[in-house]
Amino acid sequence: MKVTIVVENHSGFRKGFYGAHGFSALLEHKARVLIDTGVDGDVLLKNMKELGINPEDIDYLFLTHGHYDHTGGLKALLEARSQRLNVIAHPNIFSRRVALKPYLRDISLPFSRGELEEAGAEFILSKDPFQFAERIWSSGEIERITWDRAVGYLVENGRLLRDPVKDDMALIVDAGDGIIVITGCGHSGILNIARYAGKLFNKPIKALIGGFHLANAKENILGEVVRNLKAEKLYAGHCTGIESFSYLRCRLGERVEPLHVGKVIEL
Repeated sequence: MKVTIVVENHSGFRKGFYGAHGFSALLEHKARVLIDTGVDGDVLLKNMKELGINPEDIDYLFLTHGHYDHTGGLKALLEARSQRLNVIAHPNIFSRRVALKPYLRDISLPFSRGELEEAGAEFILSKDPFQFAERIWSSGEIERITWDRAVGYLVENGRLLRDPVKDDMALIVDAGDGIIVITGCGHSGILNIARYAGKLFNKPIKALIGGFHLANAKENILGEVVRNLKAEKLYAGHCTGIESFSYLRCRLGERVEPLHVGKVIEL
């Protein structure tokens, strides 16, 4: 099984890659699944080309949640293909969302369902766990036992309501003797995600990959992560935050690795 980081905040160490705030990764295991599309279609397609990834070869697109920095490249990806593409997501993916800091701005998926379907998307929307390819699952909604890292507001009938980001999901690979968990931002709380994935499969986590949404987290939260996050390897990037990544690395050592564009994780 191989995971290649396609979009990340850090452009990596090879000439030709673009770094951009956001996340996208290609999973190759029985099927080729692109997880998220980053913030911008030009960045996504440029990095895919540099990595030798043909948009036509993607079997599925899995969207971890409906924020712009994980869905901004979606329409460009669809338009770069000649065939329609199955898109796995939560039913709330199209909710209208805003952030108030540092100023009022829209943070929603930046395209309507109609224009994406016209461009070639075949949406498969479910809030429940389900297997969509051999050994590859959508977690569905994450059960929240402890703190989460929800952000922003929903816009409903002209009112602003705190957004619980219920559409935050993880992709899970059943690797036989354990599971691989890939999260886009970890809005459900990285401890909740790990617990829930382990509970679904009753197997240990061999690797947890993606954004852990720990930027600016207080030390008590980081301490809980160090003590309680059960995974053999942690590959952390995007919204994990530089200071929080350093905290984890100092305490967990080589069990923790950073993400960057072009990083290949083979398991």
